[in-house]
Amino acid sequence: MHPLLLPAGTSAIPVHCVARTDWPALRDGFAPLPRSFAQAQGFEARPGQHVVLPDAAGALAVVLLGVDPSGPRRRDPFAPGRLAAILPPGDYALAGDIGDPGLAALGWLLTSYRFERYRKPKAAAARLVLPDGVDGEELSNLAQASALARDLVNTSAADLGPAEIEAAVRSLGESHAAEVDSIVGDDLLAANFPMIHAVGRASPRAPRLVELCWGQEGDPKVTLIGKGVAFDTGGLNLKTDAGMLLMKKDMGGAAAAIAAAGMIMRAKLKVRLRLLVPAVENAVSGSSFRPGDVLRSRKGLTVEIGNTDAEGRLILADALALADEEAPELLLDYATLTGAARVALGPDLPPFYTHDDGLAAEIARLSAAVNDPVWRMPLWPPYDGMLDSKIADMNNVSGGAFAGSVTAALFLDRFVEKSRSYAHFDIYGWNPSTRPGRPEGGECQAARLTYALAKQLYGVR
Repeated sequence: MHPLLLPAGTSAIPVHCVARTDWPALRDGFAPLPRSFAQAQGFEARPGQHVVLPDAAGALAVVLLGVDPSGPRRRDPFAPGRLAAILPPGDYALAGDIGDPGLAALGWLLTSYRFERYRKPKAAAARLVLPDGVDGEELSNLAQASALARDLVNTSAADLGPAEIEAAVRSLGESHAAEVDSIVGDDLLAANFPMIHAVGRASPRAPRLVELCWGQEGDPKVTLIGKGVAFDTGGLNLKTDAGMLLMKKDMGGAAAAIAAAGMIMRAKLKVRLRLLVPAVENAVSGSSFRPGDVLRSRKGLTVEIGNTDAEGRLILADALALADEEAPELLLDYATLTGAARVALGPDLPPFYTHDDGLAAEIARLSAAVNDPVWRMPLWPPYDGMLDSKIADMNNVSGGAFAGSVTAALFLDRFVEKSRSYAHFDIYGWNPSTRPGRPEGGECQAARLTYALAKQLYGVR
């Protein structure tokens, strides 16, 4: 079980979650000392407000946390978790109006995440008693896989190149007796992955396609693909300094796919899992691919390069073509693909695209149920012509300022034909500021809902 979880029933300091409307009744039930102490500190149970109350000896006895009242406004299920980063080390138990106990506890664990590779570790974090009826192993699975994804995104690109992304997949594979293989450097050309090779060939750190396979052959085939651009300079269409500052996170799609694969394997879901990670660095050198170049893809479609900074869709296209060849039951890809997605929906709400209305409905439902938000956007057929090229089968960009996330999804959609159900997630992979369950820095988006979807569709072995 997660090191910050304690068995249900363990003696601990109670954390009372209380809405403003319920505070007077709770307050009146307190002894005079804690009641006066709460009043002296101005506690009114405003959402997010907290106070610690002592016992007669001065020791910490009770914690109060204000939460949104039940009603039409949706309360953040992770809200109780905000205290994990605030309270002193100790053992705590959630009480009162905590909402969904599993999500409240998960919020606690996700808030407790720290990235300390490059600095001295802080003191031990506050521990939480597992709420009654919550599966501690399931909770640990979700939290630990999310932490792995965050670690990968937060790591400096100097320490996380294509080879290190491969090493992360291999380490995960070893933990679950999975088969892992890779195709590296010029071998990508011999194996017919020309666009992965083209994007990564300018870097001294060789591009590669990493593949993990796990599960029994007869089980439903589920394939996950993650964009693994370890760092994106923009190539010859060089980014500005501001645009390049967070480009260590351009492998956030790979991190999400790796996390989802880890959740699925640890839970032993009844699937034949395939994880594909095209891992490259989009660098600048004399061997960089150029605007105006025409690349031949694995699928055979030719692609005119309108912008070398639209490289993620190129490496994904080759990986999607490979995945589609075996016609999986479910094919999902994750990519920090477009700034247009952030303009449309912001950093917290990744768009997803699919032709499958039934799949879309389940993704939307599970997204809300597990508090892993996404929002469906349209694969709008009239925009498909925006990718036309005068010299090739297609261009890698539309050449205009509109519908950038939609046209990127339409580009990828051309490389999928045989898969029974396919969805593309245009994630951000980063929290610009700290909120309950979502500390500032690298984020693992769409992985928990993927796990919930696979568990619902296929069950456990």
